[in-house]
Amino acid sequence: MKRFLLLLAAMSLSISVYAQYIPPVEEDVKANLAEWQDLKFGMFIHWGPYSQWGVVESWSICPEESKWQYEPRGEMSYFEYLQAYEHLKDTFNPVSFDPGKWADAAKYAGMKYVVFTTKHHDGFCMFDTHQTDYKVTDEGCAFHSDPRANIAREVFNAYRERGIKTGAYFSFPDWHNNDFWWRKFPPKTRHINYNPHTFPEKWASYQDFIAAQLDELTSGEYGDLMLMWYDMPVTDPQRTVDYDWERFAKIVRGNQPGMIMVGRGRRTIYENYQTPEQKIPEQALDYPWESCITMANGWSFRRNPVYKSTSTLLTMLVQIVSRGGNFLLNVGPSPEGTLDEQAYERLREIGDWMQVNSEGIYATKAVAPYQDGKVYYTAKGDYVYAYYIPEEGESLPAQVALPSFVPVSSKGVVMLGTGKALKWQKAAGGGVVVSIPDSIRRKLPCEHIWCLKVKVK
Repeated sequence: MKRFLLLLAAMSLSISVYAQYIPPVEEDVKANLAEWQDLKFGMFIHWGPYSQWGVVESWSICPEESKWQYEPRGEMSYFEYLQAYEHLKDTFNPVSFDPGKWADAAKYAGMKYVVFTTKHHDGFCMFDTHQTDYKVTDEGCAFHSDPRANIAREVFNAYRERGIKTGAYFSFPDWHNNDFWWRKFPPKTRHINYNPHTFPEKWASYQDFIAAQLDELTSGEYGDLMLMWYDMPVTDPQRTVDYDWERFAKIVRGNQPGMIMVGRGRRTIYENYQTPEQKIPEQALDYPWESCITMANGWSFRRNPVYKSTSTLLTMLVQIVSRGGNFLLNVGPSPEGTLDEQAYERLREIGDWMQVNSEGIYATKAVAPYQDGKVYYTAKGDYVYAYYIPEEGESLPAQVALPSFVPVSSKGVVMLGTGKALKWQKAAGGGVVVSIPDSIRRKLPCEHIWCLKVKVK
């Protein structure tokens, strides 16, 4: 009864959250969304000229009173700092940029899609836009003459060539654009710094700017994109205006039918999936979602990064997938265009684990009760996959209890990576107890987390 009540409470919470999600109605969007949900694991890339200083991406030029934002400014005045920050464009020269190497590492790690920051809030464009000269291909940028200067195109092509789906991160706020932060007034928050009702032509001009850039990104030069990942797509809460969503949707889906739109926090038909940031929901959610989480201690490049352990990252992956979500894991390239060796190490170790265990990750569904203690469940076809996540320093025990499932035959339980059927017996309280022989425990098929494949149908 206690378990039933807990499950009922979790379901109620899930349903209340679900009420805020509006599913798409277009058949091609629904098909794309279903395909995306099966991918499960992707790479997020935050990169721009700010990497030269090793500061938080864009936010240090936001005039809000948050210490993590203004701390890099030191004793400089806001406008002195803003001017120096914008001149980072002049010296941005990632001569070691090699997106093929990134993509190879992502592919080995089992990542099936990538989301790249084509433009963050600071407005610097990592693609060859014709709407502004604040871009990597402008002659004022040190990297502009390099044949790889259209960075977004190079990234998308490299990942696509390796069978990885592509998505474009695009910031709705553009703090460099005079129609967003109008230089007639000082900026005060992350939002527009004028009243669009008083200056409607200004706001209309900014809508035209967004529309033109979205058309550039989706009209063919950057190839087939699965999704547009819109960040901060909410106007100032004090204003009673909104972005022209219908117009933007017609542009991107007119160019590429079925494209997924990720209007974060909108709770409208333009938020085709939801994106909790740096956290994992505590229960399964019955709508499309993705946790975006950093591999190190920040979204963008840091001089002294602190990386999460491989065990922690794999635990996050299993937890997220068991609750029906996708895992978008972020890396931040250096100003030279390289990834940290620790990032490559994590990707290699994740890939080693995925070689053994990915069967229970891709194209799976969440299955109640989702978790029994240290065991997390996913399901696909006639099988349930039970992932045992040990405590720190613990190995796989001689017996693993699966309280919620019973195999259909005596050979119905196999540990992934061994091919050997395991003995099991029914437990008095329900479910079964699976015995792990010493021969397997002495030579486990992988590190960190182990998976039992259980035939239940």
